[in-house]
Amino acid sequence: MQSQFPLIPEQASNFAPTVDLLMLFIVAICAFFAVAITAAVIYFFFKFERKHQTEIGVPIHGDMRLETAWIVVPLVLSMAMFAWGAVVYVDYRHSPGDTLDIYVVGKQWMWKVQQPNGLKEINEVHLPVDRDVRLIMASEDVIHDFSVPAFRVKMDVVPGHYNTMWFRPTRAGRYRLYCSQYCGTNHAVMTGWVTVMEQGDYAAWLSGGAGAEANPLVAGEKLFGEKACITCHLSDGKGRAPSLNGVYERPVLLADGRTVTADDAYIRESILQPTAKIVAGYQPLMPSFQGQLTEEQIIALTTYIKSLQNEPPPPTGAGTAPSSGKK
Repeated sequence: MQSQFPLIPEQASNFAPTVDLLMLFIVAICAFFAVAITAAVIYFFFKFERKHQTEIGVPIHGDMRLETAWIVVPLVLSMAMFAWGAVVYVDYRHSPGDTLDIYVVGKQWMWKVQQPNGLKEINEVHLPVDRDVRLIMASEDVIHDFSVPAFRVKMDVVPGHYNTMWFRPTRAGRYRLYCSQYCGTNHAVMTGWVTVMEQGDYAAWLSGGAGAEANPLVAGEKLFGEKACITCHLSDGKGRAPSLNGVYERPVLLADGRTVTADDAYIRESILQPTAKIVAGYQPLMPSFQGQLTEEQIIALTTYIKSLQNEPPPPTGAGTAPSSGKK
């Protein structure tokens, strides 16, 4: 039976082998020099031990070759560690374009998960094997940290901000997830399970677990009407706020001359802090929804806005981006 706390967790994602190989390299280098330096200290201790009380040591002058060696060798090895780690990190932070997006909300002391079709889980995440997955994460209270040791991935979950991470599960099975950032009294019990399933099994599980009302697209469209967003964000771009058609992941020109990308974080900020980034050509008319919407409702609205990505944008000049805020 496999231990619940193995010394080295099994490798169950695309990042696991590369991270383990990098760590093995770093540990091997550190162990080699620890042993070599300790052995040298012990050897020189006995070799140059004073044999007589009146014995005086021979003066020793520096050797440029030795000085050069212990500067160059550590520099080369440390830069090799840095370069290798940078390659792994860059790959880790740049997700592919066709990921399966799953929302994760951290809350004292649980993980709330929402699948693409709206199916919700608590302290459980079901994933398909051999499929690139992106987790879009936020916190409702304090800083948490989503960590899956078997995948060799972890990411801080911060209040008021979206963080993302991606990975590709490579082995079906059931793996522990943890909060690895102290978050309060019951931090130690903020754990759960990641279940990686064959793609066919995952599709069957997903299709049988959520109704239309749970679908974030349906919920987001309904909320878009209930909060009167539809009265300003007209699809033809002639409203008091710009059209949302085709805006997701597109550049947005702001009133101050800057250009930003309309990603998940931008949409969330526009909902909660509508005056933070005002779109060029529009007035800051939208009220703030800070404290009026839950993270799940924000996710639903974001999902609905994403669904408009392939809709034809209004004519040039009619408004093509989210304004001082989004609903």
